[in-house]
Amino acid sequence: MDTRFPYSPAEVAKVRMVQFGILSPDEIRQMSVIQIEHSETTERGKPKLGGLSDPRLGTIDRKMKCETCTANMAECPGHFGHLELAKPMFHIGFMKTVLSIMRCVCFNCSKILADEEDHKFKQALKIKNPKSRLKKILDACKNKTKCEGGDEIDVQGQDNEEPVKKSRGGCGAQQPKITIEGMKMIAEYKAQRKKSDDQEQLPEPVERKQTLTAERVLSVLKRISDEDCQLLGLDPKYARPDWMILQVLPIPPPPVRPSVMMDTSSRSEDDLTHQLAMIIRHNENLRRQERSGAPAHIISEFAQLLQFHVATYFDNDLPGQPRATQRSGRPIKSICSRLKAKEGRIRGNLMGKRVDFSARTVITPDPTINIDELGVPWSIALNLTYPETVTPYNIERLKELVEYGPHPPPGKTGAKYIIRDDGQRLDLRYLKKSSDHHLELGYKVERHLNDGDFVLFNRQPSLHKMSIMGHRIKIMPYSTFRLNLSVTSPYNADFDGDEMNMHVPQSFETRAEVLELMMVPKCIVSPQANRPVMGIVQDTLLGCRKITKRDTFIEKDVFMNILMWWEDFDGKVPAPTIVKPRPLWTGKQVFNLIIPKQINLIRTSAWHTDSERGMITPGDTLVRIEKGELLSGTLCKKTLGTSSGSLIHVIWEEVGPDAARKFLGHTQWLVNYWLLQQAFSIGIGDTIADASTMEKINETISNAKNEVKDLIRKAQNKELEAEPGRTMMESFENRVNQVLNKARDDAGSSAQKSLSESNNLKAMVTAGSKGSFH
Repeated sequence: MDTRFPYSPAEVAKVRMVQFGILSPDEIRQMSVIQIEHSETTERGKPKLGGLSDPRLGTIDRKMKCETCTANMAECPGHFGHLELAKPMFHIGFMKTVLSIMRCVCFNCSKILADEEDHKFKQALKIKNPKSRLKKILDACKNKTKCEGGDEIDVQGQDNEEPVKKSRGGCGAQQPKITIEGMKMIAEYKAQRKKSDDQEQLPEPVERKQTLTAERVLSVLKRISDEDCQLLGLDPKYARPDWMILQVLPIPPPPVRPSVMMDTSSRSEDDLTHQLAMIIRHNENLRRQERSGAPAHIISEFAQLLQFHVATYFDNDLPGQPRATQRSGRPIKSICSRLKAKEGRIRGNLMGKRVDFSARTVITPDPTINIDELGVPWSIALNLTYPETVTPYNIERLKELVEYGPHPPPGKTGAKYIIRDDGQRLDLRYLKKSSDHHLELGYKVERHLNDGDFVLFNRQPSLHKMSIMGHRIKIMPYSTFRLNLSVTSPYNADFDGDEMNMHVPQSFETRAEVLELMMVPKCIVSPQANRPVMGIVQDTLLGCRKITKRDTFIEKDVFMNILMWWEDFDGKVPAPTIVKPRPLWTGKQVFNLIIPKQINLIRTSAWHTDSERGMITPGDTLVRIEKGELLSGTLCKKTLGTSSGSLIHVIWEEVGPDAARKFLGHTQWLVNYWLLQQAFSIGIGDTIADASTMEKINETISNAKNEVKDLIRKAQNKELEAEPGRTMMESFENRVNQVLNKARDDAGSSAQKSLSESNNLKAMVTAGSKGSFH
């Protein structure tokens, strides 16, 4: 039994379905424990009976028990009360629905205006979705000006051949146009024509335009039959239309709107309590006016004031309406504002709630860890825990961790708690005797995080499956999460201050799910587009292009150090490409070490042209891999990036996710070490064109200027011919744009062609690591 919750003799029921509906006035009265009659909350320092803090509604005081369920503050959820409204009021949340229903039914007899003979109505009845059906029925009824089928329908004028239309037995009354103005509902009648002559007979303006009170609307809605309710998409058992008009107001219990003790004497009430007190006060004023027989316009004013406070109690941000405020002038926080927006219950407290066993800090790059590893600061690892059950296989290790306790020596991890098999939790901070550290099989030890533990890592916004992935942790110094660069793509992360969240699974089942479904290697290829979502990026990608170019040779000392970065090194050094005068290895041989032997691939580099043909192309743009040996080609983003059919995609598909993880890790470690020895930078010299290129560019610009001047002269002399479908000025502008665009493209092309193979800017663009020529 869970000791966090009080004992209940009630049997645990099985949930079969969830049915949404509207509370009827009788249901509100039945679920209520008390009728609220007073706006005051306290009397002589104690909660007032019949007031908003009546002890039967629930308690918010540790010393008091609830008078309804006798539970204390922690256990009693509170009980609703109710307030009998002096007059029915519109519920601001149902105004639009009530308007739709009012437009569908007769204002006089409450029958649906359209009948079965109406084609639109027939189509609407076929729709099963209730919300869509109401919309379609409204579409069929909105142009009806009379309730068809009554005595006023003129049948005599019709030919005898046509049968008389059967209807739903309407009353024949003229229908007003119903609209909403603020918190009022307005009914406006069209002017009727005299039958003797065709002149309009206008009734009195007061009769033509009427303000519909909630009471009047309620009388129309109450007369709607259950059959018509079903047709309108409402289930009369759970949501009759007349229940959308407030006759009884449910009063939420104090735990929903707790008051705060400022000091010994004063108490600060919640906004909802303040607004409910205003509603009760104005409700009593309205009732008093009705009893004293006040004039109708006075009662109407009081009813409008009560309507305002009832509406702002639900939503205090109504367009075109003043806001209800506290005495200080601060707007009241309504029920609606508690639920919606970023700080509301849904987004703020449910979707965005803070949870246990999680950590958040800034992310920084680390190319020396694997793609499925995550560098975790010591401060986090020694704070979060994982409950490990004591077994014969881990008891010795766990004994050592328990001995270290919550403050282990530097470089070690310890434990925080021991949970015995009877549920007793021992805090190791306070257990000084070593005899208290005794472990038995079946106990649980809440130990600190260790290297290799599985965690979930997430970056918001979580837009797709790969926004949350599983990682193995590696405890590191300093205070940031360390992340491999290749994993930033699916997270859409960069290192300009981004923060990420880590969640620690708390059971073997969860760890198993993380390991089998969510680990980074399993997520390399996205099911969305059947292509990798991570590849080689940034300086590693640049290094891959440089190391695989022709005539890139590696000295013996550098190659030996590169071999030290290779995890699978078996002590056999590959034969050098050049033996004399000194041994030299090519850059392609580095990739021969790390590409799995099962892989065969033919692919072109990004700058490959159709003119380059043959097995080995002049520009070395044909990438050919046979049995894991890179025979030819320069590697770039097209081969190592996230495109479908790339080398990473082929390895993942042919060999497996773990082989793809190894390849990405090894490529970074080996190539980064080589690039560190080789060095790379961009200088001003890489951005300056040579003299002949500058001369060519200047000539292109000069020619373009002369062409534009010629066009201007022709336009001024009206010698320019207008293009088809354009005026002369439009033709002039189009011709000038063409000339200038051509000049820009030609100049750019000249500059690009002038860049030599040794240009560092060109090296980055062709590798695909940064920038483009377009």
